[in-house]
Amino acid sequence: MTFSRETSPGYLINHLARLFANALQERIKPLGLSTGAFPIMIHLWERDGLTQKELIERVGIEQATMANTLARMERDGLVCRRRDPKDGRIRHTWLTESGRALKDPTLAIAMAQNKSALAGLSNSEREQIIALISKAIRAFEAN
Repeated sequence: MTFSRETSPGYLINHLARLFANALQERIKPLGLSTGAFPIMIHLWERDGLTQKELIERVGIEQATMANTLARMERDGLVCRRRDPKDGRIRHTWLTESGRALKDPTLAIAMAQNKSALAGLSNSEREQIIALISKAIRAFEAN
């Protein structure tokens, strides 16, 4: 069997993800966000005050990458990190007022980007692709 990027699910999904991330980056950059910070912001918008360890588990990136991204986000005024009063080794990440204010405009951009990315598909095909991608993710996470 010969490898073909036209029929490789891994290649195609990765390529789509890069195209999607680049287009999203162009749209959220004027808000002061990057595609690296975006998933962290989503989790903090859902539940503020997560620890770095919790963010690592939810976002699925390496500890060093998370530490660097959080440092940049703190520098940019999106989050602040505070030590846990019961255990000084633990730091919680909290959205600043600026970080909270980005929720609605950023999610509106993300929803528009999702719509644009799937514009060539019917409603049924959109539902199907989301279901299949979700199923593949669950399979990976189960291993």
